[in-house]
Amino acid sequence: MIPMDSERPATPPTPESPPGREPVFNAPVLALLLATSIVGLYALQSGPDEMEISYRYGLIPARMAEGDYAGLVTHMLVHGGWMHAIMNGVGALAFAAPVARLMGGLKGLIGFFSLYIACGVIAGGGYALLHLDGTAPLVGASGAVFGLIGAATRMLGGQGRVLPLTDRRVLTSAAAWIGVNVLIGVIGSAGVTPGMEGARIAWEAHVIGLIAGLLLIGPWAKLFGRPPTVRQSAFDSPGHMSDLDRRGGPWGA
Repeated sequence: MIPMDSERPATPPTPESPPGREPVFNAPVLALLLATSIVGLYALQSGPDEMEISYRYGLIPARMAEGDYAGLVTHMLVHGGWMHAIMNGVGALAFAAPVARLMGGLKGLIGFFSLYIACGVIAGGGYALLHLDGTAPLVGASGAVFGLIGAATRMLGGQGRVLPLTDRRVLTSAAAWIGVNVLIGVIGSAGVTPGMEGARIAWEAHVIGLIAGLLLIGPWAKLFGRPPTVRQSAFDSPGHMSDLDRRGGPWGA
């Protein structure tokens, strides 16, 4: 018996072609630029005048207390050794990626680097206020990098969106980062810092930068972020929107 049209079995679905293979290295251009600039600037600094450059461009709290604020920015451009610069470069490459994917175009470029600089300035300024009589220079982009870590923490599991500060995942991860840095501070109180000739780790700047990133990424996403309908998750492949992107939803405060 020949079935009527209405009784014909549905045509079996055509198997989808297998997705293209994801590239092994797929970091956003902004993250690559930041990471290479950190290491490249140290390459220019290293040499016989390295210590002089550190004192000239580092953030010296006592000097800031006298009104010299240039070090708030310039301390991010110099580092205390190759290990210090490479670690910050790797950290920037890893944690800048979700923040970079959140932003796009010229507005996103401005937003990405202004967030990085703002976190570094706040981290350095907070550290200096805690050590106003200090005469040793604070050098390195660690505070700014931890700002990116804080920002990325707000996006953990959010499919490319900024989660509320009260989200359990955000609070747990932030507490873990703060705990690690406090532990580093305790261990480093003896002045043992691999690759930095015994320099002390400014863990306070790390924590302040982390908190700055946690707080600033919300308004920065609203000002500089991609529209929710086109924003990609940090884990989505290019050209594929997540379900949350299609539905829309809150960015977080």
